[in-house]
Amino acid sequence: MPKCLIIVDNSNIFIEGQKFSAKNKNVLKTNPCDKDICDPSWRISFGQLLKDVSEGQEIIEAVLVGSRPPKNDSVWECAENEGFKVTVHDRNTRNEEKSVDTELVAQGTEIICSSAEPGILKILSGDRDFIPLVSVAHRKNWEVEMWAFKNAYKPTGEMAQSVDRIKPLDDYFNNIGHCEFKWP
Repeated sequence: MPKCLIIVDNSNIFIEGQKFSAKNKNVLKTNPCDKDICDPSWRISFGQLLKDVSEGQEIIEAVLVGSRPPKNDSVWECAENEGFKVTVHDRNTRNEEKSVDTELVAQGTEIICSSAEPGILKILSGDRDFIPLVSVAHRKNWEVEMWAFKNAYKPTGEMAQSVDRIKPLDDYFNNIGHCEFKWP
């Protein structure tokens, strides 16, 4: 069985998971022009996420990158304790996330290019910024899977078309997260 490399865009999975949770609770936006509603109680269960995504395969590395939360937030320590190598970047002066996708592509490329044999790259994001990493993986004879919530990508989109398999996180939702408090 081939080994796998797991690459996680934390914000993508967290925000899309919160949107999915709100929809599951039938909390829907009232105006079609509004942003999707997020369930503020939903959290990622990092250990279960890693277990489900690895599908029993040996993990070469599990890389999770995100942007700095408030100083008292223990999310990064929790992810590390569950087996992720965590990298955190500060947000810019407009509170926008920067460098996360680039960091994931750089780390993924380094791991793929230094691996003795091909494996399976599992990208947890539907973001098309990962297409260069998909290209590197394919040139090195790796298989590539995209794990993302269905509302985070278009099946006919460039990212979805560039990977070998799509694994909708919608199907794993009840395993990979939990609600920390009652909402709404």
